[in-house]
Amino acid sequence: MAIQISVPKETAVGERRVALVPEVVKALSKSGVSIVVAPGAGLRAGYPDSAYTAAGATLEADRAKLLGSAALLLKVQPPSVEEVRSIPEGAVVVALVNASRSLEEVAAMRDRRLTVFALELLPRITRAQSMDVLSSQATVAGYRSALIGAELTPKFLPMLTTAAGTIRPAKVLVLGAGVAGLMAIATARRLGAIVEGYDVRRAAGEQVRSLGAKFLELQINAEGAGGYARELTDEEKKQEAEMVAKAVADADIVITTAAIPGRRAPILVREEMVARMRPGSVIVDLAAETGGNCALTKPGEQVVAHDVTIAGPLNLPSQLPFHASQMYSKNVQSFLSLLLTPTGTLVTDYSDEILKGTLLCQGGTVVHAPTAALLAGGK
Repeated sequence: MAIQISVPKETAVGERRVALVPEVVKALSKSGVSIVVAPGAGLRAGYPDSAYTAAGATLEADRAKLLGSAALLLKVQPPSVEEVRSIPEGAVVVALVNASRSLEEVAAMRDRRLTVFALELLPRITRAQSMDVLSSQATVAGYRSALIGAELTPKFLPMLTTAAGTIRPAKVLVLGAGVAGLMAIATARRLGAIVEGYDVRRAAGEQVRSLGAKFLELQINAEGAGGYARELTDEEKKQEAEMVAKAVADADIVITTAAIPGRRAPILVREEMVARMRPGSVIVDLAAETGGNCALTKPGEQVVAHDVTIAGPLNLPSQLPFHASQMYSKNVQSFLSLLLTPTGTLVTDYSDEILKGTLLCQGGTVVHAPTAALLAGGK
């Protein structure tokens, strides 16, 4: 018998995304599943209730009933402790759980004996690329970060030739050349800025240069035996740190993107580096949610220090909820291809590498070892 998929309205502060968009509802309905959506669940993302009903979903205004009848609950953020109380024991939850920052919710889901798949735990393998919510949402964040920098800087980004003279292009420095960093570089380039990128991974240089940006690196020979890179000497590390500090001082906009899953973000921009920046310069810190890459970042705030504006935005994908939801929903659809049978029932064998890797809770146990350790107080 086909199961019911429930999509509640997100309740986290500032969250405007929705787990399923009408296009994906229509595709999933073909497998025979019943999809129930809370009224207004997609409205803040630009998806009206009428689009859901036209796609085959049913609307359910009673929140407790929506949650209580779910065999599979799809969310962006993890369900709140209050929501967990209404979810049937043994139901399946798929969401971005971010367990290290949601321990109370994880404990509640464990005690409710829910089967929980945390999409941020997806293994980095080729087969999982279409399900990679971290990459899709980082793309949105990187794009938005460049726009925030452009909005806060008192300068034009492109070079302009006007009757009042020539305006020189702004300089943008992006620290970290992962998905978000590369998207920030590409967006800043489209806006006409001179862009530099930096990453501790030398291999990222090719991707940065392919976007028309300069890659910061020391002109040294770091090749070791067998073609592998050797570790830099202390003197070379010092030179590299000074190179980055000089690039920060020369930039009009600095965008930082370095994050380590489950840990505090590394400090890339120290206070003395901020003090060397020109008045009116801008730092956009994409790692604000995990403490920030700038020593002066205040998560969720915009502050001015040493005449430099430092923005620490939270949940940037939610600021572009239409396409962020569309991308997230497509990722979820791909993930469900492993979790649902062709007849619309839930699989019970989680031996698949992707399902096994994302499984957080099952049968009253937190099966993800790092999260279990955090709940146990690290003991």
